Amino acid sequence: GCILKEKLYPFGEIARTEDCFRCSCSQHAMRCCSLFHTPTGYDKEKCKVVFNKKSCDYDVVDKSDPTKECFVYSRV
Repeated sequence: GCILKEKLYPFGEIARTEDCFRCSCSQHAMRCCSLFHTPTGYDKEKCKVVFNKKSCDYDVVDKSDPTKECFVYSRV
């Protein structure tokens, strides 16, 4: 298998790691890509970015009231 952050994964496709990556593990290499997109376009003065490990994505919320979501107009 392959080891990623001290955890052993079996050869083949890994749909989702603990850190929200999709990986392919072979005898020669382990290749991974993220399952999330980083927000870049939002009101940075009023809002903050928080990683949601359950959904494997970033939430953008109001700094003064984190229960309110902020509008995001671009992600990378």
